[in-house]
Amino acid sequence: MTLTNVVPGWTLGKFTAAFVLAFALSACAPSDRVTSESEPPSEAALIESARTIHQQSPVLDAHADIVVPSTAANFLSADGLSKVAPSKLKAGGVGAVVMSIAVGPGPRTPAGDAEARAEADEKLAAVQALAAENADTVAIAKSSDEILAIRESGKTALILGFQNARALEGNVSALDTFYQAGVRVFALNHLAHNDFSDSSRPFHDAATGLYEPDAHGGLSALGLAAIDRINALGGVIDISQASKAATLETIARSKTPVIASHSNVRAISNATRNLSDEEIDRIGETGGVIHVAPFSAYLINFSTPEKLQAIDKARSAAGLPAAYSYPYELYWELPDPAARATFTASIREALGPATIDIMIDHIDYIVKRIGIDHVGIGTDFNHGSGIEGYEDASESFAVTLGLVRRGYSADDIKKIWGGNFLRVLREAERAADSSKGKAKH
Repeated sequence: MTLTNVVPGWTLGKFTAAFVLAFALSACAPSDRVTSESEPPSEAALIESARTIHQQSPVLDAHADIVVPSTAANFLSADGLSKVAPSKLKAGGVGAVVMSIAVGPGPRTPAGDAEARAEADEKLAAVQALAAENADTVAIAKSSDEILAIRESGKTALILGFQNARALEGNVSALDTFYQAGVRVFALNHLAHNDFSDSSRPFHDAATGLYEPDAHGGLSALGLAAIDRINALGGVIDISQASKAATLETIARSKTPVIASHSNVRAISNATRNLSDEEIDRIGETGGVIHVAPFSAYLINFSTPEKLQAIDKARSAAGLPAAYSYPYELYWELPDPAARATFTASIREALGPATIDIMIDHIDYIVKRIGIDHVGIGTDFNHGSGIEGYEDASESFAVTLGLVRRGYSADDIKKIWGGNFLRVLREAERAADSSKGKAKH
């Protein structure tokens, strides 16, 4: 990184020759502070620089949920609308967002899978309708080139994602149907194992109080075939919410880099759906990208004695067992809405506020461990995500400003805000095109 990139107008003449030499020879990490006797940039200069960088960046959010009538009100903004509503995307200068056709857990039966497919079809129709009704501000993109063209036109590109292979109803060929509908990002997992892959959050049986054991030890034969088919189609594979074994097996199987569309660092926040150092390293080694989410329970270090005690007290008061995967685990099992609201409020108090600075701590960790080419942002908006200063898409600039203050350069921020995602998508597209070309011969 270079400070001249961060604050245009700064010149080396403002530094002593000795300092310039020391800075040039050092490999400063993004969070390192550079000190000198020179006057630091004013707040106005920092903000002006950050605004320029924000306007020039893709500003791509790798994961948000699609709002349908059944979406819980507490997942939405205070105005009752989507956190990635077209007006909020425009206000935040967001150039692209992956809208995830996500389905939750359910019975691993034909009837259960059919319900999942119906939910997926409903969400696909909802995002298609959103695009049609707001054609002046958003458009669905089906390629990396289309994403950039839509961004250049002043609109926001909607990229279709997919989450939870339950919706495939046991058929790998169903991936083709979703791809033809425009889906370009594919995640096999959500809460609970399915017939394709194990989840980082096993299903809890309220009757027995037990969590389901791993179903496959990673991927099943169906899961392996799904990875192969996504590669052949040219889709991006998303490992968010997969178990560690499934993640590592997916990386080993895939012919192209994978992403985690909304996953944070487990070494900082010990939630089971956050990524271990081993997973982070493998994603970096294979060219993938980890997108950090602004969700408090996946950002905050809740392993301190004080926080664990407060969390245990809140869970006990609600009649819930000790947290298995993260502090809010099993809130949905509370039958009374008032009890759920009381419990979630008590957990928020126990955790304390999450901030953009804490979010950038996770970005720093990933950059220092595997490099600037392997980190991005995926909000998980409309599914409980949102922190102080970054509650919805309209506040996206605050993240850019935070990155500038932390010392990231313009080029770094462009990579974080979508450049890295686009690189992975292009690699997936090229690999599929090359494979199809060879097949014709």
